[in-house]
Amino acid sequence: MVSPPATDAIAAIATAPGRGGIGVVRVSGPDLSNIVEGLIGASLIPRQARFAKFKDGNDEVLDEGIALFFPAPHSFTGETVLELQGHGGPQVLQLILERCLELGARLAEAGEFSRRAFLNNKIDLAQAESIADLIDAQSKEAARSAVRSMTGEFSRRVHELVAALIRLRMLVEATLDFPEEAIDFLEKANLPGQLRDIEAKLALVRAQARQGALLREGLNVVLIGQPNVGKSSLLNRLAGFEAAIVTEIAGTTRDAVCEAVQIDGVPLHITDTAGLRETDDVIEKLGIERTWKAVEQADVALLLVDAGHGVGEQEAAILARLPDIALLTVHNKIDLTDEPARLAADGKEVWLSAKNGLGVDVLKQRLLALAGWQTTGEGTFMARRRHLEALSGAAGHLAHASDELERLEILAEELRLAQSELSTITGEFTADDLLGEIFSRFCIGK
Repeated sequence: MVSPPATDAIAAIATAPGRGGIGVVRVSGPDLSNIVEGLIGASLIPRQARFAKFKDGNDEVLDEGIALFFPAPHSFTGETVLELQGHGGPQVLQLILERCLELGARLAEAGEFSRRAFLNNKIDLAQAESIADLIDAQSKEAARSAVRSMTGEFSRRVHELVAALIRLRMLVEATLDFPEEAIDFLEKANLPGQLRDIEAKLALVRAQARQGALLREGLNVVLIGQPNVGKSSLLNRLAGFEAAIVTEIAGTTRDAVCEAVQIDGVPLHITDTAGLRETDDVIEKLGIERTWKAVEQADVALLLVDAGHGVGEQEAAILARLPDIALLTVHNKIDLTDEPARLAADGKEVWLSAKNGLGVDVLKQRLLALAGWQTTGEGTFMARRRHLEALSGAAGHLAHASDELERLEILAEELRLAQSELSTITGEFTADDLLGEIFSRFCIGK
């Protein structure tokens, strides 16, 4: 169960902090007549823009601009909403906001407008989360995927799965009182076939959700290796600018340098680290400690080696210390050898030159493969870790259900649990504490 809709009015500046040509103050609540009268001094026609002067308690003009009025339930939140579009100066917007608070509103919490839209059944939970994901999108592909979720594509697919599970549950539970005829009846209804069909559709949704989660969260890549093997040069090549200092002096990189890059719209968070070697330099030792911490947080490690000598004893020592992590050995500096740029048949090694860029595209495509990127992003929808966990949980219960076709009570329970997992995605069964955690990460004014 979730909290009932609120009964008080909330207000917030809905545009980003800083100066701009236009700024918006948004107010939402069950009754805003007092705020409209106190600020504008006149009634507003629903959904019709009106030029107005925004006034304080002494009838002095605070600003002038456009007022828009959306009576409940025909608004984003499902409540009565007032939007005041004035000049985008921080102090001006603050004065208008303070006037709204004087007239009875309270300052909105982070994500409270979206939360009220969810509680008033204007959007479901997956759509609400996609609003924040759209704002935070790091690439065009991520933005498009967030829009698909925001407009309900992800939710529609989940609801289709839930509806199919409900039909299957009805079929199974209708036979529980007639165990002698149950198996024959369910075979005629092709229960195994229906269950396989749901599992196949769920697998497709999971695959698309994993792609969306990758667009949202990206891939953490750490560059490791001995000093002077070209880690900083490779970071600069991937970033497209000189993000790290490159010199012939071993140990130049003392601290981790992080840069976000995009490959085919997929965000990669690449960390250049201090070279791994034995040293008496106190500062360099600290940098090496941070290197290993970066490795622990990474999804993929790129072990750079000099193509002139390959993997030696020191690289072997590094490999022996690596945790269970995806690994790609990068043979750099082929511009100094006669070796061509290439990818090993097993996909675990690549030969390139960070200096002139030869073979870097091969590395990029291999990184996408390691990330699990399989499409160009078309048809994907934005998903979060909790969505993936719910989809995985539902798949697990369906797998158990397939093993219990003759034990109807267990079969029915597994189908119910699968439905419950899917319903948490859109918010049909969501606890208050989870809602608080989700919406607390939103912007103020959203």
